[in-house]
Amino acid sequence: MRILFVADGRSPIALNWIDYFIQQGDEVHLASTYQCKPELDLASLHILPTAFSRIGGTSSIGRHGKRGSLIKRFLSTGARTKIRQRVIPLTLPRAAKALRRIFEDIQPDLLHALRIPYEGMLAALADPHVPMIISVWGNDFTLQASATRLMSDYTRKAVRRTDALMADCERDIRLAHQWGFPERPIIMLPGGGGVQLDIFFPPDEPVSKLVVINPRGLRAYIRNDTFFQAIPHVLDEHPEARFLCAAMHGESQAERWVADLEIGYAVTLLPRLDRQEIADLFRQGAVVVSPSEHDGTPNSLIEAMACGCFPVAGNIESVREWIRPGENGLLVDPTDPPALAKAILTALEDDVLRAAARAHNLQMVATRAEYGAVMKRAEAFYQRVVESVEDRKGR
Repeated sequence: MRILFVADGRSPIALNWIDYFIQQGDEVHLASTYQCKPELDLASLHILPTAFSRIGGTSSIGRHGKRGSLIKRFLSTGARTKIRQRVIPLTLPRAAKALRRIFEDIQPDLLHALRIPYEGMLAALADPHVPMIISVWGNDFTLQASATRLMSDYTRKAVRRTDALMADCERDIRLAHQWGFPERPIIMLPGGGGVQLDIFFPPDEPVSKLVVINPRGLRAYIRNDTFFQAIPHVLDEHPEARFLCAAMHGESQAERWVADLEIGYAVTLLPRLDRQEIADLFRQGAVVVSPSEHDGTPNSLIEAMACGCFPVAGNIESVREWIRPGENGLLVDPTDPPALAKAILTALEDDVLRAAARAHNLQMVATRAEYGAVMKRAEAFYQRVVESVEDRKGR
């Protein structure tokens, strides 16, 4: 099959998904909304002229802690998100013309946009006359869709135009229909392609040290303010506890939280980590924390669960599809630091609860989210969508 992906070519999740089809022998092309140089055997790579498309890297802070532009350095993640929500949609019609030319050159059998904003919106505006799939990512509906009038209009256009939809939680399937998705093929594939269990696996022995992992980095929908404010409460009870925070090294906001709360002795701000490095980090942790307000199925959360970490997460609908409080994790109000601290303390102090959750979660991830099985379902869904579009056109 000749497949054209429209994606952020910097995203490890997107690249892991795309690489599967390359390995299956498909002819794979990528149109990226950001400057990138992925180490994949692509048939072609194109950079679409959206706002910020010439910005490279994976975040404002690189793997070795180098600071990015002044805008990224001094604006909060929430402010940067609002700027993108207002500026990028204005540039999509021009980018759609470029995508249409790419489509005409490649003539793909299938186009797959790997999230709604802004790749699905872009694909819908280009309106290629081939089967089109859009993936819904964690906050596409709950955070992004209603941000501005234009974001709402483009979200509706995307879900109405696409021939099929992929979601990673039941909630987003329900929301897709509320935003106008017609009765067409839809599938739930958890974990953005699933968890590679040859990389994400538990240590031989459960972790006994009081180590807490925050893998989420600085994102507009992650309440890291709550997380950092919870740390002193935990340290009051267990001053030996340690907190490891991925993708926060060199981030001025994280540094201010640590300094203002005087918790530098217990907190390590780590650079951005690759997949193997993050798996190794998870194997050091007793608890993983994901204080999100908007999410689908957080890939980092189920990867941590596959490594034996006990999950403490924001109490939101999509995460409740994976975690039953008191059985295989704990859920809290992501805006409440004392509640988060109490949950972390419960997890650190209750060895029996952690052991039971560990056994449950290892089995659940293997059953519901193993990468190979999930991607085989995706491959079959691709064929189903192509055939359903052909049938619809033939009527």
